[in-house]
Amino acid sequence: MLLELANWLARDIRAFHVFNYITLRAVLATMTALAISFAAGPAFIRWLAAKKIGQSVRSDGPQTHLAKSGTPTMGGGLILISLGLSTLLWADLSNRFIWIVLIVTLGFGAVGWVDDWRKVVYRNPDGLSARAKYFWQSAIGVVAAIYIVFSISAPNNEKVMQLFFQWVGSGFTLELPLKAALIVPFFKTVSYPLGLFGFILLTYFVIVGSSNAVNLTDGLDGLAIMPTVMVGSALGIFAYVAGNAVYSKYLLLPYIPGAGELAVFCGALAGAGLGFLWFNAYPAEVFMGDVGALALGAALGAVAVVVRQEIVLFIMGGVFVAETLSVMLQVSWFKYTKKKYGQGRRILLMAPLHHHFEQKGWKETQVVVRFWIITILLVLFGLSTLKLR
Repeated sequence: MLLELANWLARDIRAFHVFNYITLRAVLATMTALAISFAAGPAFIRWLAAKKIGQSVRSDGPQTHLAKSGTPTMGGGLILISLGLSTLLWADLSNRFIWIVLIVTLGFGAVGWVDDWRKVVYRNPDGLSARAKYFWQSAIGVVAAIYIVFSISAPNNEKVMQLFFQWVGSGFTLELPLKAALIVPFFKTVSYPLGLFGFILLTYFVIVGSSNAVNLTDGLDGLAIMPTVMVGSALGIFAYVAGNAVYSKYLLLPYIPGAGELAVFCGALAGAGLGFLWFNAYPAEVFMGDVGALALGAALGAVAVVVRQEIVLFIMGGVFVAETLSVMLQVSWFKYTKKKYGQGRRILLMAPLHHHFEQKGWKETQVVVRFWIITILLVLFGLSTLKLR
């Protein structure tokens, strides 16, 4: 019923010619998501508190974080509600890219919700097992990758299905005319053809990797959400350009018919994120939990793949990348030294990276704001690739 109402409102609104402009609808999606967050936020937080859905703080983490124990978590549900409703209201619901990105976002959000629910409601410290979590992330990522590889090369879903069945009918050996090349920024003509399976593999790693990277970053008040908003907003610009035949040709980007509509989704993501930041700013009234972090990271990855800007996402999301690498290096070095010397050694004082700087004496707010500043610089650097080719 909610979807039918959103469809009716969307058709009614777009009856006015002015609402056909993607840029206007992207701005309105931002404002709508922000308004929904402001309106629903207090009640949502009270509901979480009433259900005793509180954050449990790891005992081996920074001691200053012990005071945060019991703060309502799973606030990412508020982000998904605001993002989903705003997108359904302002986006063109006949656009296939809107639906695949929404499905990926909500799918990863569902995985995070189950994990959070088991941890805080059922008091199961392990939540969803690592194997089960990775399985469901992988399942969603692979299905999305297979769909996206055909959809970016086809003008509509009918052609997508034709390409897909041609591929299946050939025994998965038919080479199709796909836009499946890895684009290298700052160069006019440099790109690396990946082939169909190569593109599927890349898409899978981008979506699943981005999801887990944002999740690892979500450890301080406001740390993950603001970089997500900035990177998502920048990807909205890339989406608008990729979906415009004139701009994409002028800026030497691949033209992806229909991709421009993702600017509306990115606008809704930015509004929902800023609305959540209102309550998540230090000292946080609510944490996003896995339900928010996994979903937002997957959303960024999916949009980046559709608009063919995987490397640019890697650049703009440098904070997420650094946080992920810090955990990988810390764990790998500890295991290696334990095996070789009998006692594990650490590269950082504590992982992820934001905890290392806390241990170095930085205050939580200093770490957060400085990581924001770094993200601003990286996003501007990523946006410069639009013209510097």
